[in-house]
Amino acid sequence: MKKVFIKTYGCQMNVRDSEAVTALLRERGYGIAAKEADADIILLNTCSVRDLAEQKALGKMTGLAHTKKRKPGLILGYMGCMAQSRGAELLKSPAINLVVGTQRFHHIPDYLDTLVAGQPPVVDIAAEAGSESAVKHHEPGKATAFVSIMQGCDMACTFCIVPATRGAERSRPIPEIVEEIRQLVDTGVKEVTLLGQIVTSYGRKKAEFVKLLTAVNAIPGLERIRFTAPHPQGFGDDLVVAYRDLGKLCEHAHLPVQSGSDRILQAMRRGYNRTKYLTIIEKLRASRPGIALTTDLIVGFPGETDEDFAATADLLREVQFDQGYIFKYSKRRDTPAATMPGQLPESVKEDRNQAALEIVNAAALCHNMRLVGQPVEILVEGRSAKGAKRMLGRTRTNKIVIFDGHERQAGQLLSIKIDRATTVALYGNE
Repeated sequence: MKKVFIKTYGCQMNVRDSEAVTALLRERGYGIAAKEADADIILLNTCSVRDLAEQKALGKMTGLAHTKKRKPGLILGYMGCMAQSRGAELLKSPAINLVVGTQRFHHIPDYLDTLVAGQPPVVDIAAEAGSESAVKHHEPGKATAFVSIMQGCDMACTFCIVPATRGAERSRPIPEIVEEIRQLVDTGVKEVTLLGQIVTSYGRKKAEFVKLLTAVNAIPGLERIRFTAPHPQGFGDDLVVAYRDLGKLCEHAHLPVQSGSDRILQAMRRGYNRTKYLTIIEKLRASRPGIALTTDLIVGFPGETDEDFAATADLLREVQFDQGYIFKYSKRRDTPAATMPGQLPESVKEDRNQAALEIVNAAALCHNMRLVGQPVEILVEGRSAKGAKRMLGRTRTNKIVIFDGHERQAGQLLSIKIDRATTVALYGNE
């Protein structure tokens, strides 16, 4: 039995894709290696959102190519967004056997069968109708699950390569998604995260995403619903009201702002301005008191001035996010921003990254410190990497909680009293 190891880079969509491929490979009779040294086949599920992610994958594959010299039978492959973007050019390395794009993951078992049989390398980055419904296989034994509800992106953000790597938006039917989640609940899943490149664009009809949330909320046995990644344009009043009315929808909203400057938002083609964004925040907090808010932010976008960054810093202080993911602008080929004037030096990007991070971390610590001494409900996800006896769970507001416990508690809802807090996690005991 050939063993496969998959290393995943990038977003939760990539994590979900890797899980689906893993489940398909198990069904086909392949073993899943716990570490790459034990593998006969190594696949890198790649990301193209930032240059750093691509360079990591390319560097990793260079190392694996050297390993292949000592282990000639080793099969190496790329899958995912960088595979889609670069295609056959990745075969310039004679060590590569497989390149599979974002709409063809479900064919990987077939391609590996041919490669194991000694056939020549395979490149498949074709589009495929109905591929949005192909990523529905899951690994068993988990309390939480990612569920892909759509693929692709129709937005035109000037910094983003995703529409080129993931294709146009395609949504799955509500009954199909609901049935997948029902089956997951039957296996013990208590929480689902609905996934899409722009998840709030689901169905492309007014209120269609809220219809899906309402249908999922009605599934017996399901405890929690999350979704990512949304766009501020998708936060209409119907979705704001859903946070009030749907009891299983967790009180956490991830709302990427990208910049606090109207001038930069316009250059990014984000489709909203600062005032619109802050109005959404105000409505969410009124609809669901205590809701946790997180965001994505790009610093150093072409042409960003000190005044533009000051507007972003001011927005961060005003909103006081529970957490923020800050990225230094990275050129992506074939995107409009890559050729815009005013490209900034790395030193400026780094300075602004650190300044924004300080503001976000201060707010995160403040939010977390308020929970010290308080009980919180968590869903236990499994063992923590922090220590042999420690377990990890997550609150409804998406805060990580580390506590001393036992593996038998995985999948349980527990009340944990918080003893201490950091910017990224809470610590406590039953």
